[in-house]
Amino acid sequence: MDRARVADWIAGYERAWRTPGTDALAELFTADASYRQEPYPEPVLGLADIGRMWEAERAGPTEEFEMTSEIVAVDGPVAVARIEVRYGAPHHQGFRDLWIMRFAED
Repeated sequence: MDRARVADWIAGYERAWRTPGTDALAELFTADASYRQEPYPEPVLGLADIGRMWEAERAGPTEEFEMTSEIVAVDGPVAVARIEVRYGAPHHQGFRDLWIMRFAED
């Protein structure tokens, strides 16, 4: 894994969030992926459950938001990035996240 591939993955994540449905998740996550929105609760496991979580969390693929990212580190299959998301109407919320991504060999 290198910075360019991590940047491509993050861009794919944003595209998937903006795409109706959850079919694009299979391009980002392995079938047995785990996904944590917070550090302490149990992770969401598998594509089907990640898809249900996405649909429950987003207002829809047309929701207004801007996402920026900064890759902090890449070490073998692990990458860390700072992500900032600013949502528009009706919520006008902002989030600053630290993503830790573990990539499969393929």
